[in-house]
Amino acid sequence: MREWIRTFAIGLCMGSADAVPGVSGGTIALITGIYGRLIAMVTAITPGRIRRLLGAVVPFSNGVSIRDAVGVWEEVDGWFGLALVAGVGTAIVVVTRAVHVANESAPTLLFGFFFGLIAASAVVLLRQLTISTGFQAFAAVVGFVVAFLLSGPVAFLEGGGLPVVFLAGAVAVSAMILPGISGSLLLIILGQYTRLSTTLSQFTDALGRAVVGGPVGELVDLGVVIVTFVLGGLVGLFTVSRVIRRSLDWNRRATMAFLIALVVGALRAPVSEVRTTVGFSAEVAVAFAGAAVVGAVLILALDWYAVDLDLDSI
Repeated sequence: MREWIRTFAIGLCMGSADAVPGVSGGTIALITGIYGRLIAMVTAITPGRIRRLLGAVVPFSNGVSIRDAVGVWEEVDGWFGLALVAGVGTAIVVVTRAVHVANESAPTLLFGFFFGLIAASAVVLLRQLTISTGFQAFAAVVGFVVAFLLSGPVAFLEGGGLPVVFLAGAVAVSAMILPGISGSLLLIILGQYTRLSTTLSQFTDALGRAVVGGPVGELVDLGVVIVTFVLGGLVGLFTVSRVIRRSLDWNRRATMAFLIALVVGALRAPVSEVRTTVGFSAEVAVAFAGAAVVGAVLILALDWYAVDLDLDSI
């Protein structure tokens, strides 16, 4: 029980980190010493084991076998994963609620804070990066350009429906297990962060109303978006994350150069968001800069006191 509670608490920390741009749940996993176990769990979940688990719990020709189901569950470290996911999910619900409230009441301070988180994260990561070949430099340029272009107004992302939500889930969740790369940062690059944090908050409100006898129509509409994101995340976790892992194995420096350049290019996103929603003035710029300093100090303090990130260990 103590182990489950500890894992749930780590999940709370990872979820809180992943719910804001600039801090990575993967970094929290490194700090708390569970990163290796997390990667082992993810890689242990294979199509073959999924089929064995379903075959053991679904009453087909061979019937239900609790022993076989428990065996597969333990092979993939299921209890660890369940406690971790519960913690991550709880934290994401709570933090996105706070983000939704802040976005409604003080968007300048919110996105200024995010700018500081992203900028300081870029500094921390760039200190660890050495570019020694032309291909690595090319990968960095591509990463920066992609993030910079997507971080501005993009019509097909802003007006995208469920396919964009599915894509956002696949990309964001797959990045959550990488130290230094925040899934929420990728949502900001794709223009889906505010939309999805608002949707999640509205979903929890609608769920509460439905429990006490309120209408369920809104709950279903919002639930479709949430489920689509989760399904995209599951697909990304077992596909996109493996592509990233193979890229790291093939050319670690070039892959990290691309990913870190994404962080740098994403600095455009908070500025673009404030320009669109509030508009810049001298007063707005001062408030934005002040919040950015707070965010940057938070990340630099975390880097100074808690973690010594080594890109070669990823």
